Amino acid sequence: MPVVESVITVPVPPELAFAVSQTVAPVRYRWDPFVREQHFTDGATRPGKGVRTFTRSRHGLTMVSEYVSFAPPSHVGMKMVRGPWFFEMFAGGWRFAPGPDPGTSVATWRYHFRCRPAFLRPVAHRVGRWLLGRDIRRRITGYAAGCTDPEVLAAARRALRSDE
Repeated sequence: MPVVESVITVPVPPELAFAVSQTVAPVRYRWDPFVREQHFTDGATRPGKGVRTFTRSRHGLTMVSEYVSFAPPSHVGMKMVRGPWFFEMFAGGWRFAPGPDPGTSVATWRYHFRCRPAFLRPVAHRVGRWLLGRDIRRRITGYAAGCTDPEVLAAARRALRSDE
């Protein structure tokens, strides 16, 4: 099964790095170049295990995903519930760990996928690794910029305070 991973060090501690990653619209649109539309479904108002989200990508593709793990400030995981026809399976996890310097974090984003139909997998997986890899690198770079954006940081700090 193909895996795509991207790692970056950001200038905020893990609690804040995690909170930035979980910002919602409209703040999320400031840093996340992949997402054109995103919202919780089924009446949920905040992230958590079992919560589902609807996402429309910059490519126009849509996906409903479900949080399969939610453990602030260290990690979050999701799986596709419904999505583009060419994904038989899609899942991802984001991890946040203390960085090499005080007040920094290492963010590691990893995605697993399997394409269909099976006879096209050799080609589809190569193309998928390339395309998804490019998007994830752009996305994590945008996330790192969000970790320095005063408006994004203020929203993330408000979210942290509301969790107390």
